[in-house]
Formats: sequence, C-alpha cells, structure tokens
Amino acid sequence: MNGCSSNSGKWTVLFDGEKTYGLRGYKQADFPWDSWAIENGTLKTIPPQGVDLITDEIYKNFELELEWKVSPAGNSGIFYFATEEADWIWQSALEMQVLDDDSLQDGKLDMHSAGALYDLIPPSAEVVKPVGEFNQARIVVMENHVEHWLNGTKIVEYEYGGEALQKLIAGSKFNSMPHFAKANEGHIGLQHHGEEVWYRNIRIRKL
Repeated sequence: MNGCSSNSGKWTVLFDGEKTYGLRGYKQADFPWDSWAIENGTLKTIPPQGVDLITDEIYKNFELELEWKVSPAGNSGIFYFATEEADWIWQSALEMQVLDDDSLQDGKLDMHSAGALYDLIPPSAEVVKPVGEFNQARIVVMENHVEHWLNGTKIVEYEYGGEALQKLIAGSKFNSMPHFAKANEGHIGLQHHGEEVWYRNIRIRKL
C-alpha cells in the first residue's frame, strides 16, 4: 500500500512550525506548555519527563506523516489507537519507536529499535539516520492493515487484531494490560520520555 485510496481525505496539519492544531496533553484539556516548546520551527520536548501529547480527533483509517530527530540517547514514540482509559498512553496504544539506536541499549534489541512496532515487531531494514538528523516517518492504516515507513522504506507491516499480532502480544509485557490494542480507533500520540526530541511537519489525513 504505497499510495492512498481515491477517497483519501484532505491533510490536516497538526503542527506547522509555528502553531499546534488539535493537540493536547494526555488526559488533559489543554496543551502542556510546561512539557513542550516550539523552537526553530520544531515541536520539542522540555526535559525532564513530561506529558505525552494526543490528538483531539480519533482516527481509524489514516495516513500520518512527520519528521523527528533525537538528542544523543534520545527516546520517544509515535502512538496510535490510543485511548484514555489507562494511566499511561502506552498501556493502550501501539507505538512506532523513536530512538537513538547507537547510544541506547534499547536500540540493540531489534524490537525496540527506531521504527519498530515497539516490543512486538522489529523493523525489516535499518534506515534510521544519525543522531541530529531528521527522519521522515509515515504510518498508514487501512482496514486494519498497518504499515510503518521510515525515510521512504516500509519497515513494518502487520494486521491489527490479527492472529499473528495477538500471539505476539500474548508473549509480551502488554499481555497484562487490559486496554492494550483493544480499540479499533483512537488518538494519535507523541511521547515525552524525558530526553530532548524534536518533531516537525506533522500532518494526518483520514483514508
């Protein structure tokens, strides 16, 4: 699924370099400006650990595009199918990993490296750019078929709710989380893990 179907909606910009649109703190009504800042056209975390972001809107079939870069030992994630039923966003949402693979031990684990479906499916290729350079990320979901793209390469592909994914979840730490991967639609989220991470050109469209 390299292209989108003909009934693709218009792009909705979530961050244009100057303002955020339709983003707020997880379980909060407003944007958490004590945790995030706009700097040189990017949306960046303010260390130490702060509040994760989520969209006001809920998405089922969608295409999300953004660019990210991390500081040395930086760690973050792009969430989807998130609900606000659990204490933390990662207790319900799937995550595309954002990481400095070279500095962090997590990056030595295939299922935790940049672009992975965190803790479940490793990326099929190593295409992440060096720390300090922006990576282009893309997530496409259409009728439960999910794709992770990084820097123009499809690196993860799976069926959401499918038997293969359920087996992976059953063998992971997520097995004990009653809300994990249960919703068939949800919010998009950006993780504030504590380190400096920069995002830009964030946009999404419904498919």
